[in-house]
Amino acid sequence: MKRRDFMEKAGCGLAALLVAADISAQEEEKKEQEKPKRARYKIEFEVYEAREDSSCHKKGDKFEYPGDWGKVCPWLRGSMNDVVRLLQFGVTLPWKYEGTPYEKVIDPDGITTEYVSCPDPTANLVMKIIRTKIS
Repeated sequence: MKRRDFMEKAGCGLAALLVAADISAQEEEKKEQEKPKRARYKIEFEVYEAREDSSCHKKGDKFEYPGDWGKVCPWLRGSMNDVVRLLQFGVTLPWKYEGTPYEKVIDPDGITTEYVSCPDPTANLVMKIIRTKIS
């Protein structure tokens, strides 16, 4: 079959296919717009506990995520990574550490805190992770 003959016979079918594809794309876009918006969060860190002679972090040091991520000790960063990623995407870890200095704040409409310690047993370093919901 010659190209011209094929195009003449397929013309209507091709047009119908293009219209169907356009309708399908519009339906997908409509579904995407109907999805609920994912909550956004600000993540900050504060050194909650540290030895006075600590060489890497001092009690009260504050950091923002992700901007200051590289300023956090790599060992501590490794311990914090999974918790930070979970908090960043809206997960709230259920344990509360009630009756300890690490008792958490869990507020689904505001601030949630989590505590992570450095794996170095001599550091006595605990980082407080603070998640704040952005309106």
